[in-house]
Amino acid sequence: MSDFPKLSPGIANEYKEELVTREPISDSQYKRMIRDMGLKVTHQRLAILRSLSKGRAHVTAQEVFENLHQDHPDMGFATVYRFLRKLTEEGFVTEIRMGGLPARYELKAKTHHDHLTCIDCGKIIEFENQEIESLQEKVAKAHGFQLTDHVLELYGTCHDCPYKRSLAKG
Repeated sequence: MSDFPKLSPGIANEYKEELVTREPISDSQYKRMIRDMGLKVTHQRLAILRSLSKGRAHVTAQEVFENLHQDHPDMGFATVYRFLRKLTEEGFVTEIRMGGLPARYELKAKTHHDHLTCIDCGKIIEFENQEIESLQEKVAKAHGFQLTDHVLELYGTCHDCPYKRSLAKG
């Protein structure tokens, strides 16, 4: 088994999501996040954060840039990418990698969740499971490891894809 799944062509742009409940975030919270990173609050940084809370939760830097470009033609792709990387480094955003595709970013939810990703259509399902969380803590403790954070991404095929493949074959 390889380290990364082989993803079907064309899934980078079109997929569905099933999400855990998202709490709305106010501009004052966004400003606090930016200041907590030791950065100056700018209209560009606020726009990037706002775009992360609208629409799909798992977006690429390119998608953020394209969503903002019409209203913020002065904002370059490098600005978007650097700020997303900084948000990730500071723990305000989670980066999700799917094989060789561009990284996807999501605002860190108040409650921890994990991901199921379909390798055929790219659908991402977020889930919470306390048994899995407890088991991960037990494994870490058994190895003398102080767990500070983790990302669990499970890859497979969603229940719709085998049906779609059988229809395509005729």
